[in-house]
Amino acid sequence: MRACNQNVRPAPVSVGLMSSVLELQDVTVRRGTTTILDSITWTVNDDERWVVLGRNGAGKTTLIQVAAGRLHPSSGTATILGARLGRVDVFELRPRIGLASAALADRIPPGETVLDVVLTAAYSQTGRWRERYETLDHDRAHALLNVFDVDHLAGRLFGTLSEGERKRVQIARSLMTDPEILLLDEPGAGLDLGAREELVGALAELAGDPRCPVLVLVTHHVEEIPPGFTHALLLKDGRVSAAGPVTEVIRSEQLSEAFGLALEVERRDDRFAARASR
Repeated sequence: MRACNQNVRPAPVSVGLMSSVLELQDVTVRRGTTTILDSITWTVNDDERWVVLGRNGAGKTTLIQVAAGRLHPSSGTATILGARLGRVDVFELRPRIGLASAALADRIPPGETVLDVVLTAAYSQTGRWRERYETLDHDRAHALLNVFDVDHLAGRLFGTLSEGERKRVQIARSLMTDPEILLLDEPGAGLDLGAREELVGALAELAGDPRCPVLVLVTHHVEEIPPGFTHALLLKDGRVSAAGPVTEVIRSEQLSEAFGLALEVERRDDRFAARASR
């Protein structure tokens, strides 16, 4: 896979040396009287690949919004790529963060071509306007689409793609700026079995490539954890239920606690499966 560390139009922020890629300290997010995240402390280091799991409403998407610099904590501190939210221009920081999410996909005009969907990430936009792109940008976009086997769709309209094709285009887009951290919020949602397995395979390749950025994957299903992911975070009711190496966290006891249901977890050939206990 050659999706990472190719020449692109960068938007660097000078922040000095950093010991971690993402560091949350006692992060709480409130909306009105409702607490979405409650005192989250979490550190993601440069050579790690994380998966985040939890029930609907556990706070996973909100956590990713904070990690992407798109939501400020109500209290606590969030430091992303050495820059603390509230003390940095987020419009300079965001190009260094790759993001693929349903909320972002909803902002992409259905009449946008697939090539432009990827290209516009270079300017942190979701629609082509009056900006100009160089040959380098076009080459990068085509290379990323090719990595995910969708370059033949470059001239198609985004709104005409299947769900699986859209997911792959979104991940290609998220890599356009050669980010230092890549956040994927439920990329497997809505995919059939074949499309899901293709996606898991592509993410496994990314995880195994040392040139690629730190990965954080949000999912509901342990079956979607690609081989090569090193750590796991379980959320329950906005709090950290468990966190650590993936083989120590993705276990029956910890998963049962996080999901509020007795579960049995199996691991085979670096893939996980879970089912309700009989």
